[in-house]
Amino acid sequence: MSVTKERKEELVKEFGRSATDSGSPEVQISILTNRIAEMTGHLQVHKKDFSSRRGLLRMVSRRRRLLDYVKRTDPQLYLDLLRRLSIRK
Repeated sequence: MSVTKERKEELVKEFGRSATDSGSPEVQISILTNRIAEMTGHLQVHKKDFSSRRGLLRMVSRRRRLLDYVKRTDPQLYLDLLRRLSIRK
């Protein structure tokens, strides 16, 4: 259920500030969004997998905290991330 190395590299190139940037909030949010989408698909098939549901809720909360941080520090980047990742507010 993790992001493959190739997919992670693509996300870093697309959202990172440099080619090796993996720690900026934009990259972390994009990776979490990808993992959330995968986990959502898994839970639609396995409805009683409550352990994975808990993990999903933790990922959503972490992404929310990162988005709140970006919103405080750079509101324009926040709006851009919401649009590029198709995250509803």
